[in-house]
Amino acid sequence: MRCEGLYVAATGTRLPAATSVERAVADGLVESALATSLRVASVTVSEGESGPEMAAAAGRTALERSDVAPAEIDIVLHASIYHQGQELWAPASYVQRVAVGNQCPALHVGQVSNGGMASLELAAAYLRAAPGRTAALLTAGDRFCPPGFDRWRSDPGTVYGDGGSALVLSTRRGFARVRSLATASRPELEGMHRGSAPFGPVPFSHRERVDLAACKDEFLAETSRSLATSHLGSGQQEALKQALADADLELAEIDWLVLPHLGFRRLSASYFSRYEIDPERTTWPWSRTVGHLGAGDQFAGLDHLVTSGAAGPGSRCLLVGVGAGFSFSCAVVEVLETPGWAG
Repeated sequence: MRCEGLYVAATGTRLPAATSVERAVADGLVESALATSLRVASVTVSEGESGPEMAAAAGRTALERSDVAPAEIDIVLHASIYHQGQELWAPASYVQRVAVGNQCPALHVGQVSNGGMASLELAAAYLRAAPGRTAALLTAGDRFCPPGFDRWRSDPGTVYGDGGSALVLSTRRGFARVRSLATASRPELEGMHRGSAPFGPVPFSHRERVDLAACKDEFLAETSRSLATSHLGSGQQEALKQALADADLELAEIDWLVLPHLGFRRLSASYFSRYEIDPERTTWPWSRTVGHLGAGDQFAGLDHLVTSGAAGPGSRCLLVGVGAGFSFSCAVVEVLETPGWAG
């Protein structure tokens, strides 16, 4: 989708203190060999703050940084991938009450790790659907903790960090403009994160904790590995190619790539080697100090590039997302000016 008149008014991030890999190894939380293979330096760990609380804090920061008044927010979209601290509850409404305080629609987006990027495209369509709509607040937040989740082992190849992130999307003004948005889907792969266990009546009916490696093995026992790899590659390629084409750009013209916060091997296979991308041209040097923030990697990554001064006026950023299901999203964002809150 080619975008006209769509801007990023502000971003925000709420991250708890980071725990170094050395400390995690010393505390017996992860084996040294696994930590070394991931090439991460540290991971953010919440000592109690929930995903919605961190998301709301990031949302407040983004809204305060923007030139957008709470009354101008026409929709709140909150994304997450894990337990939000309560059962049978609407975390998006909590984020709205705490961060905004108005009465616009507030909805929860559950497209796993691609939830933040999915909300970006949904918000863009919502704002364009009716005249007079001006802005959207998008948030993401998660806390990955025992007993249901092991941030080091539940998804081998990725270490999960706690935190919240946010983005204010506007049709009127912003420090950056959204040039394009694209999403592709490969539902043939939905079983990769489900496995072969029957549907259960309550959470953790069949496993004591999230074990995506087991799910993947069960899925691949019934599906061709080469076919699964082909679907993964073609889905990402479709979204990336469409986003670049709609922005009238080539990949070589992109200054910064905001990638999912995966371990190095996964990033190398999916992006660095596949597209001949220099890791220093991406958010990897920073993301390896944070961990995978669930649905919020892209908002947090863009916030980091801007606040650190790495992405300045004229910088073209490609935001890349992928989530179980599988869905793949990309967005081209061009920085127009350095916002007053950056640096």
